[in-house]
Amino acid sequence: MKLSLSVRIAESPKRKDVAAVPIEDLAPLALAAGFQGLSMRASVVSVESPPTRVAAVRSLLGGLGLSVSMVTGDLPLAINNANATDALRNIGPYLDLADGLGCRMLRVMMHHEDDIPAARTAADQAAERGIVLAHQMHWGSLFETVDGAVDVLQRLDRPNFGVTFEPANILACGGPYGAAAIEKLSPWLRNVYFQNIRLDLKSPMTFNTRTRGPVGVQFIALDDIAGIDPSPLIAALKHVGYDGWFSVHQPLRDGQSVEDAIQEAAGLFLPLLHEN
Repeated sequence: MKLSLSVRIAESPKRKDVAAVPIEDLAPLALAAGFQGLSMRASVVSVESPPTRVAAVRSLLGGLGLSVSMVTGDLPLAINNANATDALRNIGPYLDLADGLGCRMLRVMMHHEDDIPAARTAADQAAERGIVLAHQMHWGSLFETVDGAVDVLQRLDRPNFGVTFEPANILACGGPYGAAAIEKLSPWLRNVYFQNIRLDLKSPMTFNTRTRGPVGVQFIALDDIAGIDPSPLIAALKHVGYDGWFSVHQPLRDGQSVEDAIQEAAGLFLPLLHEN
């Protein structure tokens, strides 16, 4: 597996559309820590960005030898609001953005049954350009549960439409997220995200799930097994033969610097990914 860092780590705590640390500073820090790629979001570059900005980001990363592991092409996709599914009905600019960044994987979202035909059409357009569409396991979507995701993926029936496994969202939605879940999703597994949470009824931060309603969560240290222990999950991913991107998708915790967060992530995951 290849280790990627989501640029979410450098976003302003209150806004997903603003980078508190610019990509020109973040990328060298990620490279020095041992990351091989960055998962790109609208806080750095989006479908609204001029071509010169897209080209500048690609040039910066290419000069460092970093890849773009996946592209989240607009703010609605990042915050999962009612407009998150619009990309499926106008996928061209998002494919252009992925091409412009030299990336072969694009994030999409589905909320309703009528998003499925649009997803098929979008996947067919993406296939013409050699791009994979990946839907994250995520609250408020058709991919809240593993069984729900498998049902949709089987009905979609597109080889270039897959899933981003993300255990924290599955946990919040009340489902099992261990080896059995990874095994079920393995035919469609295209990407992995990891963020660590524990459930907290008193937390002001909530995931607004369909299965359980608002669920209070608290972000905790990546290696805190009071939340999600990554070790057995990585072992299960290796068992099913997954060898794609493993992206650290954790936001900054209170009082944590970007530099400390990058070192924490690399120090935990590089040994786990590389051990036999």
